[in-house]
Amino acid sequence: MSRRYAILDVFTDTPLAGNPLAVVLDSEGLDGAAMRAVAREFNLSETVFVLPPEAPRHRARLRIFTPVRELPFAGHPTVGTAVLLALDDRGNGRAADAVMFGLEVEAGTVACAVETGERRGHARFKAPTLPEWLGEAAEPGALADALGLAGHDIGFARHAPSRHGSGGPSFTFVPVASVAALDGARLDAAAFARLPGGVDAVYLYALEPEALGRSYRTRMFAPHLGVPEDPATGSAAAAFAGVLMQHEAMGEGTHDVVLRQGFAMGRPSEIALQLVIAQGALRSVEIGGSAVVIAEGRLHV
Repeated sequence: MSRRYAILDVFTDTPLAGNPLAVVLDSEGLDGAAMRAVAREFNLSETVFVLPPEAPRHRARLRIFTPVRELPFAGHPTVGTAVLLALDDRGNGRAADAVMFGLEVEAGTVACAVETGERRGHARFKAPTLPEWLGEAAEPGALADALGLAGHDIGFARHAPSRHGSGGPSFTFVPVASVAALDGARLDAAAFARLPGGVDAVYLYALEPEALGRSYRTRMFAPHLGVPEDPATGSAAAAFAGVLMQHEAMGEGTHDVVLRQGFAMGRPSEIALQLVIAQGALRSVEIGGSAVVIAEGRLHV
């Protein structure tokens, strides 16, 4: 059977930057094993398979795979697929340049707002679940060994390593004292494998002191998920809201944060994170970013 697919670069509006994503349209008839095999064939950090929604009011149901396993939710697949579906609907005369719809993922329904242009667009969505604290992180010394850092590189201000998740993989968040130290991090696979607790992924972040507003430079390593390093990680951005609530004095209202990832890989990406806090509690988390279509074709499976 011939199935349409597209490749998009996500969390960027520049081709050949950001995080590449494969989206397979018309995925009916593919079972989980076939989807995993196709994801290994594309060998990108994630591949999305688009299926008819279970609820007719929603736009589609998504299944998301890394090269080694299925994920209940991920951010850059959500942004990229939302842009692609909105472009497809506009091209077929079924939608305007700005649309809203729901996408069903295993973690829940994701409400998306999308604006489209020529082969590109911008999407934002509310995370299907709020971030949760997942327990103590590994000791800073063990994390430094796993990341090729010195002990004094770990931590800044009130930030210390922590573990959080938001419907997708679990992340160990590691604050790094400077952007220079972050750029110099190198994963030691043997030391990473020795980290306690079965770590899915490690997300490094450093404050960008010269940026306007609240901005962080970030990196993400997830060898257990088949992703040696990721250029942009939306599910980690959603979980990072929990890090900010734990380590920063976040006041009432709406807070906008910029996360800039992929620079050490030559794939610069930018993720917009928005937190809404009311009565001292985190009420919602929104992720936003751009995506551009760089290839389209047919998959013969």
